Amino acid sequence: MVARHTASAYRTAVLLGAGSDADDVIQEAFVKGYRKLDRYRGESSFRSWLLAIVANETRNLHRSRDRRHGLTLRAARVDPRSEVADDDAVAAVLAGERRATLVRALRSLPAKDREVIVCRYFLDLSEDETVTMLGWPRGTVKSRTSRALVKLRGLLAVEEVSRG
Repeated sequence: MVARHTASAYRTAVLLGAGSDADDVIQEAFVKGYRKLDRYRGESSFRSWLLAIVANETRNLHRSRDRRHGLTLRAARVDPRSEVADDDAVAAVLAGERRATLVRALRSLPAKDREVIVCRYFLDLSEDETVTMLGWPRGTVKSRTSRALVKLRGLLAVEEVSRG
């Protein structure tokens, strides 16, 4: 189970703002998931149940950071080589810039908007899985997704205009 779900758990933690602490977050999430395995009722996929734990652990990380250090959220690490290794140098630079722009815009969204976008579009969770992971009513997931996309598009448009 750990091998099957580590990659999506890591992506979830990083995209929700765990940054360099993502490994610690997913390790804690797997330990908590194992301890609470008897609470998994099978009403949703195991993946969405586990990713809900990862999301909660990431939120806990944010709260503890804010309480102890007053630090802002760390920027997500982006490895421009990961997806563009076979592209030529110019395409790699452009892809890295587009990805960095998207991550900056995503990071500037309010936390709940960022969470729903990450679930639906970065993790490719279904609406049902997103409802389970975030623990929100279905209508809230639908409306927040719509509003978050509008905000994200606006931020990307502003970024595009400012770059010229």
